[in-house]
Amino acid sequence: MRRFLILLAALASLLAAPVSAAGSKVSGGTAPKALDRVDRVVVQINEDDSKKWHAVLANIHNIQAELGAGNVRIAVVVIGPGLGMLMADALTANGVQDAMAAGVEFVACGNSMKALKIDKADLIDGVGVTVAGYVELIRRQRQGWAYLRP
Repeated sequence: MRRFLILLAALASLLAAPVSAAGSKVSGGTAPKALDRVDRVVVQINEDDSKKWHAVLANIHNIQAELGAGNVRIAVVVIGPGLGMLMADALTANGVQDAMAAGVEFVACGNSMKALKIDKADLIDGVGVTVAGYVELIRRQRQGWAYLRP
């Protein structure tokens, strides 16, 4: 009889667990306050391709629209040839500025800037610079940032 009661108690606890979690939805719902936090996403770009950049900027906009701009921090780390798209006169300059106005952070790789002889003054105003772009990606991933590479 004792084993039966232990088994019954165990079964009851298993059945109760999903019921308590049923209140939160997978998509579009609100999580309990204890689970609320800002999502963080770091995007790596190292290509000088305006089509890809426009797609990335559109995807960033979609992420902010889905999660809410105040609920997600997005950083774009730009390495090597991709720095051309952060130049003040680049085809993507307006899109980058719009994304920055929406709270997106753009970070240029300082090592790439030196190698390509790009000065900070050549970049769009507000673009940050880190010593090494790949180290910046490593640091952010260690801090729990989700990593995307389109």
